[in-house]
Amino acid sequence: MTQCLTNKKVLTKGNYAIAQAAINAGCECYFGYPITPQSEIGEFMSGKMQELKRAYVSAESELAAINMVIGACSTGAKAMTSSSSCAVALMQEGLSYATADQLPVVLISVMRGGPGLGNIYPSQGDYFQATKGGGNGDYKLIVLAPSTVQECADLTYKAFYLAHKYRNPTVLLADGLLGQMMEPVEFKEYPYSEIDNSNWALTGAKNRDGRVIRSYAPLAENQCVFLEQLYQKYKLIEENETEWEEIGTDDADVILVSFGSTSRNVKTAVKMCREKGIKTGILRPITLYPFPAKRLNELAEKVKKIITVEVNMGQMINDVKLAVNGKVPVELIHKPVGAPPAPEEILAKIEELI
Repeated sequence: MTQCLTNKKVLTKGNYAIAQAAINAGCECYFGYPITPQSEIGEFMSGKMQELKRAYVSAESELAAINMVIGACSTGAKAMTSSSSCAVALMQEGLSYATADQLPVVLISVMRGGPGLGNIYPSQGDYFQATKGGGNGDYKLIVLAPSTVQECADLTYKAFYLAHKYRNPTVLLADGLLGQMMEPVEFKEYPYSEIDNSNWALTGAKNRDGRVIRSYAPLAENQCVFLEQLYQKYKLIEENETEWEEIGTDDADVILVSFGSTSRNVKTAVKMCREKGIKTGILRPITLYPFPAKRLNELAEKVKKIITVEVNMGQMINDVKLAVNGKVPVELIHKPVGAPPAPEEILAKIEELI
């Protein structure tokens, strides 16, 4: 792959697609520590970033990596790290600090099985980790969930754009299946305008007043004002950036809700349901935060049942239940870890639930 691999389709792995898209998006700094199943991202960046005279550091730990990203982002640079599950857990303090400092950190999280060290099999068990956070205080991360290798590239572009547009840490939440899967990808040119950060970035105070970026707020009343402002920003993100995909929902009696690679099997299951006369549709959240709660609430007015399909013990189902607010029963089809449930399994479970 080359720096400007655009408008051509190539067969590539999800992890490499993410790395190449980051290069095309103008990533200036990469700091990371290897862990399966995302190690190819760091491998790719170790060669390409140095070739392009950009900053690459193989950090001594995940703690070091996230704090290096914080330092780079404080200068307004496009910086990112990548990791997986138990290692992203070590970054939670840094993500809380980056949110308080309003820094445009980009984190690629390629999920594996847990809890604890778990295993390297694909999983969606980090939905809570990404959308609820393990750091302290009231904060939110923007979270994007690709379902194809093409979306791995496209949403990496969007992650950099949203992180800088809103000065908020942004997570691309993939999984081990997507990270290792190979599919044709077209690397389009970076489609977003560059964000002016000259009014806040720490670039030296020559010919201007000095600036300070810090999360510490010694006065409670000042922290209250800050948090109110922060949540006004989140409201703006929810109004403008919520994204989802819908198929077959117009006349559906049953709506399936699924994200990431699992939604691929769910789409096939929807077709199989239709062939058997079961009016089924799918809503796939592309942004896990902001979550498409308003649209789900609207759909709950006209369907008989909503079913979430997840590779975990049931995490996104909580947000779905909150969204529909008791208007319709919400059920779960799940597999704890590994490859997603097969379409035939999903169909059989739907028939049982209805």
